[in-house]
Amino acid sequence: MSDYGKLIKVANDIRIDIVKQVHFAGSGHPGGSLSAADIVTVLYFYEMNIDSANPKKADRDKFVLSKGHAAPVQYAALAEKGYFPKDELWKLRKLGSMLQGHPDMKKVPGIEMSTGSLGQGISASVGMALANKIDNNPGRIYTLIGDGELQEGLVWEAFMASSHYKLDNLTAILDWNGLQIDGKNEDVMTVTPVDKKFESFGWNVIKIDGHSFEEIIKAFEGAKKCKGKPTVIIAKTIKGKGVSFMENNAGWHGKAPSEEEAKQAVAELGGEW
Repeated sequence: MSDYGKLIKVANDIRIDIVKQVHFAGSGHPGGSLSAADIVTVLYFYEMNIDSANPKKADRDKFVLSKGHAAPVQYAALAEKGYFPKDELWKLRKLGSMLQGHPDMKKVPGIEMSTGSLGQGISASVGMALANKIDNNPGRIYTLIGDGELQEGLVWEAFMASSHYKLDNLTAILDWNGLQIDGKNEDVMTVTPVDKKFESFGWNVIKIDGHSFEEIIKAFEGAKKCKGKPTVIIAKTIKGKGVSFMENNAGWHGKAPSEEEAKQAVAELGGEW
């Protein structure tokens, strides 16, 4: 099987696990987790220098899920990568579970930053990238941000600081699915033209199809080649990607599927219940 073939299979398995997690929890955020599955798959299974057997190794790359409500996609990737047993996924949001509704760095191996309050993840990532620069640490910092998250003022302070300190070891990936909890981004609070805004803040901008493994991989390669400025990858995605009745539907931002819906979704993804 080719590298692309392996990545496609892993991303599909992650999507199945997202659906199951949120269903068994009875709550959660499937739409934005599914839209980010291909990006997260490339990060964990192709791009990042990480080791599940040594999750705290000093020179590791770090991933921060700034859109922390999409925790199911990160949990599924971590379990698939061997950071913890897969059975833990079915305890999502349960009392006493280490897998809560948003990532907790103190409880979950492989989680680099506790996130959930939008805007704080990218801000913490700036600190991580700056610290690595000061320490001459080769580890890179990758941060996934949501398009609705761009409506937070905090993120723009972080973007400004990233450029000022020339953090070329920082790559932000924008999950540009166009929808947030209240509907279309453009109806709630317009943030376009986002590429021009990032450029004006001194960032290197790369625009891709966020579901094309070839484009995602090439974008990360381009980010590593860019010197003297941080890179943002604007990834056009589909909210609820892979599940017909969830795709491009803002109603699935934060709603758990019923058993019938979950079984349909898993079947569409080629999985078994």
